[in-house]
Amino acid sequence: MATTIRPATAADAAQILAFIRALAAYERAPHAAIATEADLLRDGFGPKPFFFCLIAEQDGQPAGFALYFFSYSTWMGRPGIYLEDIFVLPEFRGLGIGKALLKRVAAIAVEKNCPRLHWEVLDWNTPAIDFYRAAGAEFQDDWRNMRVMGEALERLAGAEPETDAAGFKEAVGCPILSSAATDERVGDREPQSTDAQAEAAQ
Repeated sequence: MATTIRPATAADAAQILAFIRALAAYERAPHAAIATEADLLRDGFGPKPFFFCLIAEQDGQPAGFALYFFSYSTWMGRPGIYLEDIFVLPEFRGLGIGKALLKRVAAIAVEKNCPRLHWEVLDWNTPAIDFYRAAGAEFQDDWRNMRVMGEALERLAGAEPETDAAGFKEAVGCPILSSAATDERVGDREPQSTDAQAEAAQ
């Protein structure tokens, strides 16, 4: 049986959405997948896409996908790739499709001169964890993911800078830039992209 991997096109939007919903169901959160086909068309296939996608096919049948976007490392001064989703339908697992997708994304990272490829994985997803470790991935145990959504995001966006400065300082334990005269940086660690969960099957 032949496996092919190709860049997704706008015509694949419905299939990409089906993969996303299947992944959400696998990750025990089907209600969280609220994206629509129109969302994917708007954000992935316009003149300035926010994401890129690969489609894996097995003998011409859609079998899996990988969706990624570019991040940036301020410390390295180079772009990176964040793997938002990687998923293979259950009936196509065990054929090496997940590995082929991951290898293709890694090849794109190398081609684009990106020094790193990173993603997230659920702590209970042992098959995926084993798969990623076998591929050479390492956990960043000293990092914690942070996320602001919904009403909390709206409140944060509308907050007055002077009112929240002290609270922010206490929360993150870093200096606040209060004048042009100071050369202290806010924070002492490079930020990491969040809001993703990765899953793959060998």
